[in-house]
Amino acid sequence: MPNQKILYITTEMYPYQEDTNMAAVVNKMALKMHNEGNDVRVFMPRFGQISERKFQLHEVIRLSGMNIIINDLDQPLIIKVASLPGERLQVYFIDNDEYFKRKQYYFDDEGKAFDDNDERAIFFARGVIETIKKLNWVPDVIHLNGWMASFVPIYLKTYYESDTYFKDAKIVLSLYNEKDAALDQNIDEKLKFDNISGLKALDNPSVKTFVIESMNYVDMVVKGDEFLDEDLDKAFNETATPTSDYLTVDSINQLY
Repeated sequence: MPNQKILYITTEMYPYQEDTNMAAVVNKMALKMHNEGNDVRVFMPRFGQISERKFQLHEVIRLSGMNIIINDLDQPLIIKVASLPGERLQVYFIDNDEYFKRKQYYFDDEGKAFDDNDERAIFFARGVIETIKKLNWVPDVIHLNGWMASFVPIYLKTYYESDTYFKDAKIVLSLYNEKDAALDQNIDEKLKFDNISGLKALDNPSVKTFVIESMNYVDMVVKGDEFLDEDLDKAFNETATPTSDYLTVDSINQLY
């Protein structure tokens, strides 16, 4: 079914990240949908490992300049864009020096999770939502990939609940076996600042508990990895949200 507006929100995509299943799957899904005549946009964080020169990223001045308030602090939102190498598919990058300039993704060189991973996820989620609205582009399908993306539906169904902009969009969540890590215990105060409370994930805030929490806020949950770890598999089998087993890239459009 061509002529759909499909938004991919992801933490990984080839060639910006290599050698991961998520990066490869998102690349193939987005390209397939793009080549079939859909209007496809991709949003991801501009991690420090992504070379701006190599991939020809440039700042979009008309979209940048907003501030996102995280825990009562103003953080400037910088939007960069590039075309996927060799393709006419636009990839937007959410950037901020405080959160995304470092060369590592979620863990320091000693393997310790960054203390502000929760704030980075909140900033990413809100940055994507605000930028889409500024683009005046209303997606029909929002497909989430990667744990940071799981904050998007939580925000859409709470903080942005009275905002009708995304009311007709269907949200798909793909589950992947990502490395788990605890999130800051004070995340409940940061979310409370945005009038978000009562989440089960706040009992034990971590990468995995927020992914599992987000399953309650989407229209469909899909296996991004064919075999999920025990906790994710259990949550997948128990969720009240409609589910789909692992789909090949060739059959993803049936889902949409």
